[in-house]
Amino acid sequence: MSVRVLLVDDQPLMLVGLGILIGDTDDLEVVGEAGDGREAVRLVRELRPDVVVMDIRMPGMDGIEATRQATAEPDPPKVLVLTTFDDDEYVYGALRAGASGFLLKSMALDAILDAIRVVAAGDALIAPSVTRRLIADFAGTSAPAAPEPDAEPAADSSLIAGITDREREVLALVGQGLSNAEIAERLVISAATAKTHVARLFAKLGARDRVHLAIIAFETGLVPRRR
Repeated sequence: MSVRVLLVDDQPLMLVGLGILIGDTDDLEVVGEAGDGREAVRLVRELRPDVVVMDIRMPGMDGIEATRQATAEPDPPKVLVLTTFDDDEYVYGALRAGASGFLLKSMALDAILDAIRVVAAGDALIAPSVTRRLIADFAGTSAPAAPEPDAEPAADSSLIAGITDREREVLALVGQGLSNAEIAERLVISAATAKTHVARLFAKLGARDRVHLAIIAFETGLVPRRR
């Protein structure tokens, strides 16, 4: 089955370019287009796309608010937020709103297609090296200061109370931006076992993707925050 894609951008040329490129693929299908966030949310409810490629700067409702509303829907789509620049403020806002990741408009169009496929499959959108910088910066700028050494560790919060000790180890490594293969090497387990642990974390924590897992790792104290 084709991945159903909704394109959202106030630049007609971007919509046309992506639409033509997706039209030449066998596994992706454009089911709708919108020029602003309000129309995007309406089409999400009406068309039930698998992936929304969402611009940020749009008149009226911007892409961050549209992402927040779209991901709050039952059986929500994955959202890839487009940015003109690698602007941390927009990236953080998009992640808080529920986006699965972000794309730069300077990327090659076929790279954007690959990213749509990755997110549709439920995998991480961004490379581990970028995840490390992005999530570390996210935690450092948006989270409260780390607790004192003798304080009750945040990792004992109710959010992760139901996961095993091994799953905590895996979650902490995801928070550091490690891939399944890197986690397997670090913990001396097979790649298949690492993948199984990550899948269980998705289910137990209700995480959208690896970026969401990484944020949970920071928010619960499994990965030290930057001071």
